[in-house]
Amino acid sequence: MPPMLDSMIVPLLVTTDLPPETDLAGFGRLVADAVRLVRHGETSYAGCLHGGVFWLDRPRMPPGGGGLSVPTADELRFAALIGYLSISGPRRAPREVVSDAREAITRVVAVSYGELGSPAAVMAIRAEDVRERTPPTALRVRTAGADAGLVAVARSYV
Repeated sequence: MPPMLDSMIVPLLVTTDLPPETDLAGFGRLVADAVRLVRHGETSYAGCLHGGVFWLDRPRMPPGGGGLSVPTADELRFAALIGYLSISGPRRAPREVVSDAREAITRVVAVSYGELGSPAAVMAIRAEDVRERTPPTALRVRTAGADAGLVAVARSYV
């Protein structure tokens, strides 16, 4: 069993527009891995994000019906990840943790997908929202290579 950590849990919602051909699971892994090591000024601390990733939009119907259409290359899709971010290290206010995570996530999304209009939105939500708003079809993601203690802490909430 991993040693107990001085940790904090922050429920998060991440939303962004993505190109229509984006692999949703790959996007989820990218976001989860972005917070493995979070920076705050000159210091950094370990993080682990457990959550579910899903599309928020529905595929569009072509004019005249006839089944689902694939969005054109210039139409973006709206994706979300809802989950729990566990962090260890010096105590921080939840808003600072969210700000640090926002910086890491928006940077990696911009590098991976380019400037798609607006940066990814990263915000704290209520723990109840994670349970109530994550659809059963969401793909589960977790920070790869995260500290075992943080994995255990985050898993206890999922």
